[in-house]
Amino acid sequence: MSETVTRFAPSPTGRLHLGHAWSALQAHDLATARGGHFLLRIEDIDVTRSRPAHVSGIIEDLLWLGLDWEGEILFQSERTALYAMALEDLKARGLVYPCFCTRKDIAASASAPHGPDGLLYPGLCRDLPPDAARMAGTPHGWRLDMAKAIAAAGPLAWITGDGTAVRATPEIHGDVVLARKDAPVSYHLAVTVDDADQGITHVVRGADLYAATHVHRLLQHLLGLASPAYIHHPLIATVDGERLAKRNGAPDIAGLRDRGVDPARFMADLRAGRFPDGYRLMGG
Repeated sequence: MSETVTRFAPSPTGRLHLGHAWSALQAHDLATARGGHFLLRIEDIDVTRSRPAHVSGIIEDLLWLGLDWEGEILFQSERTALYAMALEDLKARGLVYPCFCTRKDIAASASAPHGPDGLLYPGLCRDLPPDAARMAGTPHGWRLDMAKAIAAAGPLAWITGDGTAVRATPEIHGDVVLARKDAPVSYHLAVTVDDADQGITHVVRGADLYAATHVHRLLQHLLGLASPAYIHHPLIATVDGERLAKRNGAPDIAGLRDRGVDPARFMADLRAGRFPDGYRLMGG
């Protein structure tokens, strides 16, 4: 049986908050309990929002929480060549196509249904003839041709932490973006490549990313990558049921430290399922 390898992969777009601490704890403690390895990855592909100061903050917060990691920190911004190779593989097999659409174009399509992340792409660029001049002069992204990809892959399943097989249904996402106009890669492609490259055996992440796992399993198959087990932990919410997020003022770890909170006691409370006043697990 291979050693357990987990990771925590925050985006440096702000300081860590209570929800991040909860997620990092789940990944850290699973690896520790099994004598495995806990890794840290910084998902800083979004150069318009990522900040070096936030990277320093993430490191400071994790160390204060007592969640140390092994080895060097992996930065996605340093791995664009690896993502480009994966994208070129899919291009060569005709499984992706260039997309010139704006969000306004997609929203204006009366036929656009909804998926887990909102409007599904209505396929406006899917069957456009090749146009090298337009591609050279017009910003565009790259989308996975979901129908072709599923036909190439056949039936797939992914495995949960307890060994349960879940049938993969990536079609619920439609033709997902794999490379954006403003970034060399999307979350779906980058995280799939990185998890395989780092030898992650168990992806521990929030229940909000459950649906994304269907896409990641498909990409793993298409790219010939190993498929880890997936553990989607419950999210922390306010007592009113509102999910924690940076945008809605979730309590950050730096603030707890500034208020003199004892990190050892704080983490012991989290491990026991005790949360600060005003917060609870969603569904709990």
